[in-house]
Amino acid sequence: MQYAVREAASSTQNLSFKVRVRNTGDEPIALGDVTIRYWFTADGASSAFVGECDFTEVAGGRDGITRTFGTTSGTEADRYLELGFSSAAGNLAPGATSGETQIRIHSADYEHMMQMNDHSFDATLTAWTSWENMTAYHDGVLAWGVEP
Repeated sequence: MQYAVREAASSTQNLSFKVRVRNTGDEPIALGDVTIRYWFTADGASSAFVGECDFTEVAGGRDGITRTFGTTSGTEADRYLELGFSSAAGNLAPGATSGETQIRIHSADYEHMMQMNDHSFDATLTAWTSWENMTAYHDGVLAWGVEP
């Protein structure tokens, strides 16, 4: 899992980041079997959350990136955005990356949220970084990262 921040402001209407999956194993993996979670806090936002895919290099395009929100409990996260891939995304060879995907999270009313208290956020990571505060799952089993 590799991450880079897009919006580094401490308070913003859009939580925004780039992500790409890297296969560190010895066998190809089907991207359709992989999900990724970005962990954040709602910070009092009262309207529904929206996950936008602004750009992706993954086969199948933006419509092939699923976005589902969930809730959790913790000091650095009470929500997460789970990203998934359609079967059109194909397989990821050993050592390869999925290519860049750019994601934005906002409330339906574009309420301000603080990022500094979010588990998956780091304003200093402006270049691709293997980031354990975003988690990756293979067939629903944690395969990378640390949950809050």
